[in-house]
Amino acid sequence: MTEFTREVIRIIKAIPKGKVMTYGQIATCAGNPWGARQISRILNSMSRAYDLPWHRVINSKGEISLEGEGLLEQISLLTDESIEINDKKIDLEKYLHHCI
Repeated sequence: MTEFTREVIRIIKAIPKGKVMTYGQIATCAGNPWGARQISRILNSMSRAYDLPWHRVINSKGEISLEGEGLLEQISLLTDESIEINDKKIDLEKYLHHCI
């Protein structure tokens, strides 16, 4: 596992309930501002193994990128954490978590 991947996992695990981070924000915090797509691959391949709160990661527009079953599951998990979602969009001013 690369240092970047280890840092991404640490950052995602540190997102508190009721907050979200963007793919690009996580990549930048982990040391690669151009690595947003890598965040998606890490989430897809490692969420279960590392118990990552994948549902707290959204796109730079504050929107949920998933469709279908994944979209419904992400909406359910986020609303369970009292995050308000309006047409797949989340208010980043209210819910954005910043790097630690």
